[in-house]
Amino acid sequence: MAATKQVIATDRAPKAIGPYAQAVVHNGIAYLSGQIPLDPATMQIVEGGIAEQTTRVLENLKAVLEASGSSLEQVLKTTVFLKDMGEFTLMNEVYAKYFEGNTPARATVEVARLPRDVKVEIECIAVVG
Repeated sequence: MAATKQVIATDRAPKAIGPYAQAVVHNGIAYLSGQIPLDPATMQIVEGGIAEQTTRVLENLKAVLEASGSSLEQVLKTTVFLKDMGEFTLMNEVYAKYFEGNTPARATVEVARLPRDVKVEIECIAVVG
């Protein structure tokens, strides 16, 4: 019997602003769409710099992971998209607090532009359960 995919949606993270799911779970793996620093209550970009934006992004990912039956501790891989690689150190300081002692594989790339002109977007893949 073929495994089915489960589409995940939670009000604890920003609603999808396009034709995609916050996450899809398939065969015990959660594939999370990229999160940007939107406050889920207001759907507005959080104020502040890269540290504040990274914090909001990781809180959004945490909420979607929990809705998927997973957690930050179960993350296998992240991809970080930065508007300016010059802000890598500040982003990395916040990121390290969320993955302290349990670092997943990661790729970080600088991109020309992100949705709503934010400074950071992060996606991840995690084990469920």
